[in-house]
Amino acid sequence: MTRLTDPIRVRLLETLAGQRSGVPGWVQEFERGEDVGFFGPDSAAWAVHGAMPTLVAGIRALLMQALHPGALAGVRDWSRYREDPLGRLAGTIRWIHTVTYGDTMQARQGSEWVLRLHERVVGTYIDARGVTRDYAANDPDLLSWVHLAFTDSFLSAHELWGPPVPGGSDGYVAEWATAGELMNVPNPPRTRADLKAQLAAFLPDLRGGADADEIVRFVRQAPLRRALRPSYAVLFAGAVHSLESPYRELLGLREPRLGPIPLPITGATSLVLRGAGRMLGPRSAGEIAARRRLERLSASAS
Repeated sequence: MTRLTDPIRVRLLETLAGQRSGVPGWVQEFERGEDVGFFGPDSAAWAVHGAMPTLVAGIRALLMQALHPGALAGVRDWSRYREDPLGRLAGTIRWIHTVTYGDTMQARQGSEWVLRLHERVVGTYIDARGVTRDYAANDPDLLSWVHLAFTDSFLSAHELWGPPVPGGSDGYVAEWATAGELMNVPNPPRTRADLKAQLAAFLPDLRGGADADEIVRFVRQAPLRRALRPSYAVLFAGAVHSLESPYRELLGLREPRLGPIPLPITGATSLVLRGAGRMLGPRSAGEIAARRRLERLSASAS
Protein backbone atom coordinates (compact mmCIF):
# COMPACT_ATOMS: atom_id res chain seq x y z
CA MET A 1 0.00 0.00 0.00
CA THR A 2 2.87 2.37 0.80
CA ARG A 3 4.35 1.92 -2.67
CA LEU A 4 0.96 2.70 -4.20
CA THR A 5 0.44 5.88 -2.19
CA ASP A 6 4.02 7.23 -2.23
CA PRO A 7 3.63 9.00 -5.61
CA ILE A 8 0.44 10.69 -4.37
CA ARG A 9 2.17 11.69 -1.13
CA VAL A 10 5.01 13.27 -3.13
CA ARG A 11 2.51 15.23 -5.26
CA LEU A 12 0.66 16.37 -2.14
CA LEU A 13 3.84 17.53 -0.42
CA GLU A 14 4.92 19.33 -3.58
CA THR A 15 1.58 21.15 -3.66
CA LEU A 16 1.59 22.15 0.00
CA ALA A 17 5.29 22.84 0.60
CA GLY A 18 6.42 23.93 -2.85
CA GLN A 19 9.02 21.16 -3.09
CA ARG A 20 8.94 17.42 -3.67
CA SER A 21 11.08 16.29 -0.75
CA GLY A 22 12.97 17.51 2.27
CA VAL A 23 12.06 20.20 4.77
CA PRO A 24 12.06 23.82 3.52
CA GLY A 25 14.73 26.03 5.03
CA TRP A 26 12.18 28.40 6.54
CA VAL A 27 10.64 25.47 8.45
CA GLN A 28 14.04 24.40 9.77
CA GLU A 29 14.40 27.90 11.25
CA PHE A 30 11.53 27.16 13.68
CA GLU A 31 13.84 24.77 15.52
CA ARG A 32 16.38 27.55 16.06
CA GLY A 33 13.92 30.02 17.59
CA GLU A 34 14.59 31.74 20.90
CA ASP A 35 11.24 31.52 22.71
CA VAL A 36 8.03 29.49 22.91
CA GLY A 37 6.19 31.63 20.37
CA PHE A 38 2.68 33.01 20.53
CA PHE A 39 1.15 29.52 20.72
CA GLY A 40 2.16 26.08 21.95
CA PRO A 41 1.30 22.37 21.81
CA ASP A 42 -1.83 22.80 23.94
CA SER A 43 -3.14 25.77 21.97
CA ALA A 44 -6.23 25.94 19.81
CA ALA A 45 -4.10 27.29 16.95
CA TRP A 46 -1.89 24.18 16.93
CA ALA A 47 -4.97 21.94 17.14
CA VAL A 48 -6.71 23.59 14.18
CA HIS A 49 -3.73 24.30 11.93
CA GLY A 50 -2.21 20.89 12.52
CA ALA A 51 -5.34 18.99 11.49
CA MET A 52 -6.39 17.78 8.05
CA PRO A 53 -9.53 19.99 7.72
CA THR A 54 -7.12 22.81 6.81
CA LEU A 55 -7.15 21.30 3.30
CA VAL A 56 -10.83 22.26 3.04
CA ALA A 57 -10.39 25.52 4.94
CA GLY A 58 -7.86 26.90 2.47
CA ILE A 59 -10.25 26.39 -0.44
CA ARG A 60 -13.13 27.92 1.51
CA ALA A 61 -11.06 30.97 2.48
CA LEU A 62 -10.17 31.66 -1.16
CA LEU A 63 -13.84 31.50 -2.15
CA MET A 64 -14.91 33.83 0.65
CA GLN A 65 -12.14 36.35 0.04
CA ALA A 66 -13.23 36.61 -3.60
CA LEU A 67 -16.58 38.05 -2.49
CA HIS A 68 -15.08 41.39 -1.44
CA PRO A 69 -14.53 43.35 -4.67
CA GLY A 70 -11.60 45.26 -3.16
CA ALA A 71 -9.79 42.12 -2.04
CA LEU A 72 -10.60 40.49 -5.38
CA ALA A 73 -9.20 43.47 -7.30
CA GLY A 74 -5.91 43.13 -5.46
CA VAL A 75 -5.68 39.46 -6.44
CA ARG A 76 -6.75 40.17 -10.02
CA ASP A 77 -4.43 43.13 -10.56
CA TRP A 78 -1.33 42.06 -8.68
CA SER A 79 -1.29 38.36 -7.90
CA ARG A 80 0.44 35.81 -10.13
CA TYR A 81 -2.10 33.16 -9.17
CA ARG A 82 -2.68 32.15 -12.80
CA GLU A 83 1.02 31.81 -13.65
CA ASP A 84 2.21 30.42 -10.32
CA PRO A 85 -0.75 29.24 -8.23
CA LEU A 86 1.26 26.77 -6.19
CA GLY A 87 3.87 29.43 -5.41
CA ARG A 88 1.15 31.69 -4.04
CA LEU A 89 -0.27 28.80 -2.02
CA ALA A 90 3.17 27.98 -0.63
CA GLY A 91 3.62 31.62 0.41
CA THR A 92 0.32 31.63 2.29
CA ILE A 93 1.15 28.34 4.02
CA ARG A 94 4.54 29.75 4.99
CA TRP A 95 2.93 32.71 6.77
CA ILE A 96 0.36 30.53 8.58
CA HIS A 97 3.00 28.08 9.78
CA THR A 98 5.43 30.83 10.76
CA VAL A 99 2.87 32.57 12.97
CA THR A 100 1.60 29.26 14.38
CA TYR A 101 4.88 27.41 14.98
CA GLY A 102 7.65 30.02 14.88
CA ASP A 103 8.98 31.97 17.84
CA THR A 104 7.63 35.47 18.43
CA MET A 105 10.33 37.21 16.39
CA GLN A 106 9.81 34.86 13.43
CA ALA A 107 6.04 35.43 13.61
CA ARG A 108 6.48 39.21 13.71
CA GLN A 109 9.03 39.23 10.90
CA GLY A 110 6.88 36.94 8.75
CA SER A 111 3.88 39.22 9.16
CA GLU A 112 5.94 42.36 8.50
CA TRP A 113 7.24 40.72 5.31
CA VAL A 114 3.65 40.17 4.09
CA LEU A 115 2.68 43.75 4.95
CA ARG A 116 5.68 45.05 2.99
CA LEU A 117 4.59 43.00 -0.02
CA HIS A 118 1.15 44.59 0.32
CA GLU A 119 2.53 48.14 0.11
CA ARG A 120 2.65 48.15 -3.69
CA VAL A 121 -0.78 46.51 -4.08
CA VAL A 122 -2.96 49.53 -4.88
CA GLY A 123 -5.56 50.32 -7.51
CA THR A 124 -9.27 50.95 -8.04
CA TYR A 125 -12.34 48.75 -7.94
CA ILE A 126 -16.11 49.01 -8.30
CA ASP A 127 -17.80 48.31 -4.99
CA ALA A 128 -21.04 46.41 -4.37
CA ARG A 129 -23.04 49.64 -4.87
CA GLY A 130 -21.44 50.44 -8.22
CA VAL A 131 -19.13 53.18 -6.90
CA THR A 132 -15.50 53.31 -8.08
CA ARG A 133 -13.15 53.33 -5.11
CA ASP A 134 -9.42 53.28 -4.46
CA TYR A 135 -7.96 50.30 -2.67
CA ALA A 136 -4.71 49.35 -0.97
CA ALA A 137 -4.03 45.85 0.31
CA ASN A 138 -3.11 47.28 3.72
CA ASP A 139 -6.41 49.17 4.07
CA PRO A 140 -7.93 48.26 7.46
CA ASP A 141 -11.22 47.03 5.96
CA LEU A 142 -9.47 44.71 3.49
CA LEU A 143 -7.13 43.38 6.18
CA SER A 144 -10.20 42.76 8.34
CA TRP A 145 -12.09 40.91 5.62
CA VAL A 146 -9.17 38.63 4.83
CA HIS A 147 -8.69 37.87 8.53
CA LEU A 148 -12.40 37.18 9.05
CA ALA A 149 -12.64 34.95 5.98
CA PHE A 150 -9.55 33.01 7.08
CA THR A 151 -10.65 32.59 10.69
CA ASP A 152 -14.21 31.60 9.80
CA SER A 153 -13.04 29.13 7.15
CA PHE A 154 -10.52 27.35 9.35
CA LEU A 155 -12.93 27.28 12.27
CA SER A 156 -15.92 26.09 10.20
CA ALA A 157 -13.96 23.32 8.49
CA HIS A 158 -12.58 22.13 11.82
CA GLU A 159 -16.02 22.18 13.44
CA LEU A 160 -17.29 19.90 10.67
CA TRP A 161 -14.34 17.51 10.31
CA GLY A 162 -11.87 18.03 13.15
CA PRO A 163 -11.51 16.79 16.73
CA PRO A 164 -12.37 18.97 19.75
CA VAL A 165 -10.35 22.17 20.10
CA PRO A 166 -8.74 23.27 23.40
CA GLY A 167 -10.87 26.16 24.60
CA GLY A 168 -13.50 25.42 21.97
CA SER A 169 -14.40 27.67 19.07
CA ASP A 170 -14.03 30.81 21.18
CA GLY A 171 -10.53 29.69 22.13
CA TYR A 172 -9.44 29.47 18.51
CA VAL A 173 -10.94 32.83 17.54
CA ALA A 174 -9.35 34.51 20.56
CA GLU A 175 -5.93 33.01 19.88
CA TRP A 176 -5.94 33.78 16.17
CA ALA A 177 -6.78 37.40 16.97
CA THR A 178 -3.04 37.57 17.72
CA ALA A 179 -2.36 36.90 14.04
CA GLY A 180 -4.82 39.66 13.19
CA GLU A 181 -2.95 42.09 15.41
CA LEU A 182 0.36 41.11 13.78
CA MET A 183 -1.25 41.97 10.43
CA ASN A 184 -2.60 45.34 11.68
CA VAL A 185 -6.22 44.16 11.67
CA PRO A 186 -8.28 46.62 13.74
CA ASN A 187 -10.31 44.97 16.51
CA PRO A 188 -10.02 41.33 15.41
CA PRO A 189 -12.83 39.19 16.88
CA ARG A 190 -12.17 37.23 20.06
CA THR A 191 -15.29 35.07 20.25
CA ARG A 192 -17.21 33.01 17.72
CA ALA A 193 -20.24 35.28 18.15
CA ASP A 194 -18.12 38.38 17.49
CA LEU A 195 -16.63 36.69 14.42
CA LYS A 196 -20.09 36.01 12.99
CA ALA A 197 -21.26 39.55 13.81
CA GLN A 198 -18.29 41.15 12.05
CA LEU A 199 -18.82 38.89 9.03
CA ALA A 200 -22.50 39.87 8.88
CA ALA A 201 -21.54 43.56 8.91
CA PHE A 202 -19.56 42.98 5.69
CA LEU A 203 -22.47 41.41 3.78
CA PRO A 204 -23.63 44.69 2.14
CA ASP A 205 -20.08 45.15 0.79
CA LEU A 206 -19.90 41.73 -0.88
CA ARG A 207 -20.92 40.75 -4.39
CA GLY A 208 -20.52 38.04 -6.97
CA GLY A 209 -20.17 38.69 -10.68
CA ALA A 210 -17.81 37.91 -13.53
CA ASP A 211 -14.56 38.55 -11.63
CA ALA A 212 -15.64 36.38 -8.70
CA ASP A 213 -16.84 33.71 -11.14
CA GLU A 214 -13.36 33.60 -12.67
CA ILE A 215 -11.79 32.95 -9.26
CA VAL A 216 -14.39 30.27 -8.52
CA ARG A 217 -13.62 28.52 -11.81
CA PHE A 218 -9.90 28.70 -11.14
CA VAL A 219 -10.24 27.35 -7.60
CA ARG A 220 -12.64 24.61 -8.74
CA GLN A 221 -10.30 23.55 -11.57
CA ALA A 222 -7.00 24.16 -9.78
CA PRO A 223 -4.00 23.09 -11.92
CA LEU A 224 -3.06 20.09 -9.81
CA ARG A 225 -1.32 16.86 -10.73
CA ARG A 226 -3.73 14.30 -12.18
CA ALA A 227 -3.34 12.00 -9.15
CA LEU A 228 -4.72 14.69 -6.83
CA ARG A 229 -7.71 15.84 -8.88
CA PRO A 230 -10.36 13.32 -7.74
CA SER A 231 -9.66 13.97 -4.07
CA TYR A 232 -9.49 17.72 -4.67
CA ALA A 233 -12.95 17.65 -6.28
CA VAL A 234 -14.31 16.18 -3.05
CA LEU A 235 -12.49 18.79 -0.94
CA PHE A 236 -13.89 21.57 -3.12
CA ALA A 237 -17.40 20.17 -2.64
CA GLY A 238 -16.73 20.05 1.10
CA ALA A 239 -15.68 23.71 1.05
CA VAL A 240 -18.89 24.65 -0.77
CA HIS A 241 -20.92 22.60 1.74
CA SER A 242 -19.28 24.42 4.65
CA LEU A 243 -20.15 27.88 3.30
CA GLU A 244 -23.17 29.59 4.79
CA SER A 245 -25.98 30.09 2.28
CA PRO A 246 -25.54 33.88 1.72
CA TYR A 247 -21.95 33.34 0.56
CA ARG A 248 -22.86 30.30 -1.56
CA GLU A 249 -25.60 32.26 -3.29
CA LEU A 250 -23.36 35.26 -4.02
CA LEU A 251 -20.77 32.90 -5.52
CA GLY A 252 -23.41 31.08 -7.58
CA LEU A 253 -22.49 27.75 -6.00
CA ARG A 254 -24.77 24.88 -5.04
CA GLU A 255 -24.18 21.74 -3.05
CA PRO A 256 -23.88 18.63 -5.26
CA ARG A 257 -27.15 16.74 -5.73
CA LEU A 258 -28.44 13.72 -7.55
CA GLY A 259 -31.75 15.18 -8.67
CA PRO A 260 -33.47 16.31 -5.45
CA ILE A 261 -31.18 14.23 -3.22
CA PRO A 262 -28.11 15.89 -1.65
CA LEU A 263 -24.93 13.86 -2.10
CA PRO A 264 -23.13 12.70 1.10
CA ILE A 265 -20.40 15.32 0.91
CA THR A 266 -19.62 15.40 4.62
CA GLY A 267 -18.80 11.69 4.71
CA ALA A 268 -16.89 11.76 1.43
CA THR A 269 -14.79 14.68 2.66
CA SER A 270 -14.05 12.82 5.88
CA LEU A 271 -12.73 9.86 3.88
CA VAL A 272 -10.45 12.05 1.76
CA LEU A 273 -9.12 13.87 4.82
CA ARG A 274 -8.49 10.57 6.59
CA GLY A 275 -6.53 9.33 3.59
CA ALA A 276 -4.51 12.54 3.43
CA GLY A 277 -3.74 12.22 7.12
CA ARG A 278 -2.42 8.70 6.67
CA MET A 279 -0.12 9.84 3.86
CA LEU A 280 1.15 13.03 5.50
CA GLY A 281 1.46 11.72 9.04
CA PRO A 282 0.13 13.08 12.34
CA ARG A 283 2.46 16.09 12.53
CA SER A 284 3.66 18.61 9.97
CA ALA A 285 7.33 19.45 9.56
CA GLY A 286 6.60 22.85 11.12
CA GLU A 287 5.11 21.32 14.25
CA ILE A 288 8.00 18.85 14.57
CA ALA A 289 10.54 21.68 14.32
CA ALA A 290 8.63 23.74 16.88
CA ARG A 291 8.50 20.82 19.31
CA ARG A 292 12.26 20.40 19.00
CA ARG A 293 12.71 24.08 19.82
CA LEU A 294 10.51 23.72 22.89
CA GLU A 295 12.45 20.65 24.04
CA ARG A 296 15.73 22.56 23.65
CA LEU A 297 14.42 25.58 25.54
CA SER A 298 13.04 23.38 28.31
CA ALA A 299 16.33 21.49 28.65
CA SER A 300 18.37 24.70 28.81
CA ALA A 301 16.07 26.14 31.48
CA SER A 302 16.37 23.11 33.78
